Amino acid sequence: MSVIERLPTGIPGFDHIANGGLPRGRTTLVSGTAGSAKTVFASQFLAAGVQLGEAGVFVTFEESPAALRRNMLGFGWNIAEWEEQGRWAFVDASPQADDELMIMGAYDLSALLARIEHAVRRVGATRVSMDSLGAIFNRLADTRVVRNELFRIVTSLKSMGLTAVITAERTHEFGDIGRYGVEEFVTDDVVILRNLLEEEKRRRTVEILKFRGTSHQKGGFPFTVIPGQGIVVIPLSAIELKQRSSNVRISSGSPELDRMCGGGFFRDSIILVSGATGTGKTLMSTTFMASGALRGERSLLFAFEESRDQLARNAIGWGVDFEQMEQDGLLRVVCNYPEVTGLEDQLISIQDEILRFRPQRVAIDSLSALERVSTIKGFREFVIGLTSFIKHQEMAGLYTSTTPTLLGGTSITEAHISTITDSIILLRYVELFGEMRRGLTVLKMRGSAHDKDIREFSIDGTGMHIGRPFRNISGILSGQFTHVAPSEIERLSALFRDEENPLLPEG
Repeated sequence: MSVIERLPTGIPGFDHIANGGLPRGRTTLVSGTAGSAKTVFASQFLAAGVQLGEAGVFVTFEESPAALRRNMLGFGWNIAEWEEQGRWAFVDASPQADDELMIMGAYDLSALLARIEHAVRRVGATRVSMDSLGAIFNRLADTRVVRNELFRIVTSLKSMGLTAVITAERTHEFGDIGRYGVEEFVTDDVVILRNLLEEEKRRRTVEILKFRGTSHQKGGFPFTVIPGQGIVVIPLSAIELKQRSSNVRISSGSPELDRMCGGGFFRDSIILVSGATGTGKTLMSTTFMASGALRGERSLLFAFEESRDQLARNAIGWGVDFEQMEQDGLLRVVCNYPEVTGLEDQLISIQDEILRFRPQRVAIDSLSALERVSTIKGFREFVIGLTSFIKHQEMAGLYTSTTPTLLGGTSITEAHISTITDSIILLRYVELFGEMRRGLTVLKMRGSAHDKDIREFSIDGTGMHIGRPFRNISGILSGQFTHVAPSEIERLSALFRDEENPLLPEG
């Protein structure tokens, strides 16, 4: 079998799911509904080529070249400058103000194809983008003519040895690939961009429907459009379980909690602190970062519920000086409302901050705030992507999550992300004899023995103080407390110590 050569698109993440890029010398149909970033994809394909030393031709049927030059400046693509340098050329087939729309029975694209060929030769182009087919095919009478003319375009581009992207409109996110129902059968390759509305939340995904005669990643992958960058695809298939693990321990900031965890957290582990509001989750993330500062380690805090000043005030109340840590270059605090942008943008922003600051510890306070602005699937994909990235950087990550009930619950989080983390610490309220107390337990520690007790703890001006285990009480984690008298515990213990008791099962 001949191996089909790939042409890297230069679109971050897309080349991974495309197994190296678009098949070279072929035409790819990029289909999507309004707002799915088709024009950005077509422009970025050419812009990335220019930056790689390959000239391109943009054939526009809708927006004028002036509008495209202006709109694409927001992504850092100076098209006018590239035109002056002979690396970018426009073929303007956009409608003019005085044009009359006429439906043609027979339509000849010879003149258009001649203009494209002239522009390709003038700049020595290897890439072509055409945006969009719908505007020109509105002038054609029936689908048979559409198919014939589209086949003619594809054949001409292939004969010139060009790698081309042609955009087309869809009327629905699922169903027919193109408006005319024939576009996907004429082109060699099909990419679908979706702008989904799920639970009143917008989410963009990209799917490679077909690459004729070659392989690609299957399924839809989330992507976002970022000012100054363009399209960024988040390829979850790129996540690999190849991160290294270390036996080195780091302190949580609490000597007693370190003992409960078998000597502290592992240096490259992900810790989930789950509890009801007010149980001390933010305090644990604060002491976690303060402990790192005492050892000269940098910490990065992403806060999605409290402002910078509020966090600093609370930290001072526990004896931790955030401002001094920042002045020493040992702490960076990033505060944002989750509703400001989508989870895909949040993930890319977090990754960029981590790469710039290069911390040894990262804290996310809290995941629950991010969960409310996404679907369950989108949130789980976000946590998987973030966890994999942090672990590959060989740093410790601490996530906080708020449980939906005050006195325990059936799951750690609504999205069931507990299996992704290495360690889980549960914080619970415990009501005893009309008094509300706090309890803490280490539910999971991968690769280490840990204390199984549920310990009572208190919070004062110096932080968290972990005390003795709760005794004679069951049902703390579920919130269904039962107090068992010491005499009853002794009676049951004696019963189970009696090996001859016929009521007990064998063994």
